[in-house]
Amino acid sequence: MPTLFLLIGGNQGDRETLLRQATDLIQQRIGSVADLSKIYQTAPWGDFSTDDHPQDFLNQALKVLTNLSPSECLTEALTIENELGRKRKNQAPTLYSSRPIDIDLIFYDSLIIHSPSLVLPHPRMHLRRFVLTPLCDFAPNYIHPVFNKKLLQLLSECPDTSSCLPYC
Repeated sequence: MPTLFLLIGGNQGDRETLLRQATDLIQQRIGSVADLSKIYQTAPWGDFSTDDHPQDFLNQALKVLTNLSPSECLTEALTIENELGRKRKNQAPTLYSSRPIDIDLIFYDSLIIHSPSLVLPHPRMHLRRFVLTPLCDFAPNYIHPVFNKKLLQLLSECPDTSSCLPYC
């Protein structure tokens, strides 16, 4: 059965409850949650629109065993985001915005996919401490299929110096 690594997170509303709800819906619709990281609190990453005053994010990584294809996983993830209140804004692709929930596909087995709707592995995950730290909770020795490096090595080389602290 294929293995999917996801990162879920958000910085609006009851962040802990939204993470639990997202995990429950992922379990119901995408596949069996085989492992999950601690919850981490991180400062907002990237450039946010000027009208957005974001609070810290809560993030968690999940290992999911699935029978769905990568594109089906993406469709379900976007549906779950929408159901939990995510409203995507039409803004410059370089700007980020606050959101109640975000579900990112990070890896799907060792597949490398470059399509208009999906890129796997996630193209910027190696630049983000808030992605690598939770993944290293349960998969520090997982080999990135493009860089051919363990996640733990990518974390040690990560240029992101922002804090990523256990939440509870």
